[in-house]
Amino acid sequence: MPAGVGGALVRSVPQHATEPTPTAWVSAQDRAPIRPGSVLLRWTHTSAGGMDVTAHLGLASTDVTLAIWPNLHGDWTPVVHPTLLETIGLHAALSVAIDALQLANHLADA
Repeated sequence: MPAGVGGALVRSVPQHATEPTPTAWVSAQDRAPIRPGSVLLRWTHTSAGGMDVTAHLGLASTDVTLAIWPNLHGDWTPVVHPTLLETIGLHAALSVAIDALQLANHLADA
């Protein structure tokens, strides 16, 4: 990870944990709101040599803590990948369902 980086913004996740996950590095000081459907992974080094990793999910009106993984060591992709894949996929499906419901309501009113 580059110096000064304290997080990674994830907007899409490949099906397999062995494939690279597209991310955008986020500085440790950046506290900008997270785009709905995106996940921000933040990490801090632990005294035991690992990393505490926290995932924050961007929603329409707020950001919420999605998961916390304490004291991860080595490559933690296999640990966080399932949560990222399911959460981003679920958010996308719910967004489509909301849009479809809004369209159906609009057509019913017309």
